[in-house]
Order: sequence, then structure tokens, then C-alpha cells
Amino acid sequence: MKKIGIIICGRYQNCGGGKCLRALKERAGGFSVYPPEEEVELVGYTNCGGCPGGNVEYVPHEMIRNGAEVIHLATGMVVGYPPCPRIKAFKDFIESRYGVRVVVGTHPIPLKYYTEHQKLSFWSKAMYELAPELFKDNEDVMRDYN
Repeated sequence: MKKIGIIICGRYQNCGGGKCLRALKERAGGFSVYPPEEEVELVGYTNCGGCPGGNVEYVPHEMIRNGAEVIHLATGMVVGYPPCPRIKAFKDFIESRYGVRVVVGTHPIPLKYYTEHQKLSFWSKAMYELAPELFKDNEDVMRDYN
């Protein structure tokens, strides 16, 4: 069984996590890294603490104490506007400090956001490299997450 934690953007601190939990069940978006037959348990879910991300310094420790082997940075950090400018720093810090894998992405990118964000020159190349799993879903899946 793989145990995971999810850190969402502080702007969406009231998010109920429905798209993330659905995607986890469907192994879509960032959760496509887990085979359908592998059991996955969510052991932590919180927000970054708001800019500049104060929770990122210590919440991974709590998640790891609860068994987290992988921490996901939520899709909202990728497609919020503006996208979180600290995603790479968060990923690098958590992996370095805590020695745990970080996956950028949870649920598939909703098509309505993908279409608009594709127009942003600073977004496309950097995000493709940072969150490759989010760009594997086809348009029908992305539309279903609108």
C-alpha cells in the first residue's frame, strides 16, 4: 500500500478535495503514477499556508509521521492564476529536507483552464517539465474535470 499526502494552494484552503479524491480513485492526473491495482491511502491533506508557503516547511514531517511515502502538490498550484511561483522550490525543499518523493499534480487539469493557460508563454514549457503526469490525460478526461 502506498501512503500519500496532499498539499493544496492556500488560496483554495476551503476546497473539499472532491476532484483530488475522485482522481485518486480513477488514477487520473498526477495519480496516474500509481497502478490501478495498487492500494493508496491518503494520510494527510492540508494547504501550503498561503504565500510564501509557510506550512511547506513542517507539514511534510507530520504526513511522514503518518506514513506518507509520497507528497502531491495539488493541481490548483499549477492552474490557479497566477500559477504558484514556488512549486519547484516546494518540490525541491521537501525532497531534500525530508527525503520523500514529490509529485506535482493531483486531479487532471480541467480543459477550460488548460485551454487558457496554453496561451501563457511562461506556463507551458515549465509546467510540462515539472508536472508531466498532468499532460497525459486526453481532452475528454480534462473536460470531465471542468
